[in-house]
Amino acid sequence: MQTITKYLTLAVLSLSVQFINAQDSIQKPNNKNKIETLLEVKEQIKNEEREFLKVEVEAINKRLENGQITSEEAETLKKEAAKKRTLNIENRIAIIDNKIALLERNADGYQTNNDEKSSEIGVSIGGDQGRFAGFRIKKENKPKKYDLRTTSDFVLAFGLNNAIIEGEKLDDSPYKFGGSRFFEIGWAWKTRVFKESNFMRLKYGYSFQINGLKPNDNQYFVQDGSQTSLEGFPVDLKKAKLSVSNLVFPVHFEFGPSKKTEKDTYFRYSTDNQFKIGIGGYGGFNIGTRQKLKYELDGDRKKDKEKQSFNTSNLVYGLSGYMAFDEVALYVKYDLSPIFKDQAIKQNNISLGLRFDMD
Repeated sequence: MQTITKYLTLAVLSLSVQFINAQDSIQKPNNKNKIETLLEVKEQIKNEEREFLKVEVEAINKRLENGQITSEEAETLKKEAAKKRTLNIENRIAIIDNKIALLERNADGYQTNNDEKSSEIGVSIGGDQGRFAGFRIKKENKPKKYDLRTTSDFVLAFGLNNAIIEGEKLDDSPYKFGGSRFFEIGWAWKTRVFKESNFMRLKYGYSFQINGLKPNDNQYFVQDGSQTSLEGFPVDLKKAKLSVSNLVFPVHFEFGPSKKTEKDTYFRYSTDNQFKIGIGGYGGFNIGTRQKLKYELDGDRKKDKEKQSFNTSNLVYGLSGYMAFDEVALYVKYDLSPIFKDQAIKQNNISLGLRFDMD
């Protein structure tokens, strides 16, 4: 729901920006303000190109330190970079000067698009740089960082859920295999461990998990003091489900090959279309437990929702891992903490499903 709200907000913002721009073009026919803005842009152009040059020189020095080029080659590259940035300043300022001249000749009001200082939010389809969740966002130019060791991913996972019960086989579980499911959504950062290799990455972040258990044989959960057990329901149940919600902080070591892209001013590692393995664990907190019951009584449909602890563990921790190709992974997690605390028979949650890590 929050994601949908975010999209709608951006869409409304887009329409608002267009409406404001339309009003501005009607209410402000005088070009004086636009000329003042363009004069400010001229200074911004100089600062921007100097910043680009600074980044390029730093990248050249890095290559020199790593022994990739000689001192003579480094000096040549620096001179070429300086010449390029000087010409860029001249050309870009010439464009601004032409726009100023055009506005001055048409003092009664002339509409022109200021490309040097434009920003837009518009709906688009497909992935591209400068886009977020289907929205295209253009920003002022910024130089790329030479070495970007940390990136981030949106994490989504779902699949089957059940419990391993002390002294019993998984086949004898009192919970439905197809009906008991889990869901996870979160955000993860990925940091390259070694300076010169991307084979090992540290992946860490936060996730919201919901682990669901649906009892078999018309049973439901009953809390009696410090004990929680399954009991038969007095009428036929249409649905019985216990949902345990957790906020956890996963940490994984991720291994696998990657592709390296090298440019004059930066380099990047990419794990797109690559096989990878993640091994680690998680720890966090139980943030809510509830049971939902659906049944019919005297011809009326009933729906009960019970929000209470059911003696579920307050602290949650466990092991997890995944095997992935590109953005899709086979994902497994196992709670070392018991589902219900201080019980005569220990139960531990286990989940198996698909995980999507989308950057």
